[in-house]
Amino acid sequence: MKDIMIIGIAGGTGNGKTTLTNRLKERFGDDVTVIYHDNYYKRHDEMTYEERCLLNYDHPDAFDTDLMIEHIQALKEGKSIECPVYDFTVHNRSDEMMIVNPTKVIIVEGILIFQNEFLRNQMDIKIFVDTDADVRILRRILRDVEERGRSLESVVNQYLTTVKPMHEQFVEPSKRAADLIVLEGGQNVVALDILIQRVHNHVHGLTCK
Repeated sequence: MKDIMIIGIAGGTGNGKTTLTNRLKERFGDDVTVIYHDNYYKRHDEMTYEERCLLNYDHPDAFDTDLMIEHIQALKEGKSIECPVYDFTVHNRSDEMMIVNPTKVIIVEGILIFQNEFLRNQMDIKIFVDTDADVRILRRILRDVEERGRSLESVVNQYLTTVKPMHEQFVEPSKRAADLIVLEGGQNVVALDILIQRVHNHVHGLTCK
């Protein structure tokens, strides 16, 4: 499948990456496949739950990025993959695997996908979603408490000790690798329309003028 387009959507926690991804998925349906970097967190069965809670999940070393690169390359060759599934409630990979099939457009989403040069070189379009830090932390709190069963204290502590410093060290500098910086993610109608047109042209084999 030589006509596969790889779109990378990166940016800090709670910045609207998933909203933008979902808008594209809703618009193009089965022509779009999404792979989340979060599912490639390394497995730590050798640790207790308490020990896993103390790990820095916002550092590049927390991810098995090499496996993600292998999987993207396989999809580009027209092969299906067995994508790992991560369970945030226990801070570890689950025993489930998710079959992902190649499609015309593959979206790769994650906070650190532009930090790795080899990974970002797999991408045809690199989008960095940029949102005010206050908005991002509020969104993260709501997500982690409501969807992942975390306590408010644990979310705030993690943000101050690892999320914020790792954002400043790794995520924010990776913005320089982006082809397009989108403010407010899926809420940015103008940027979304431009991206939809680009994807539409690719899906339907049209040449951009």
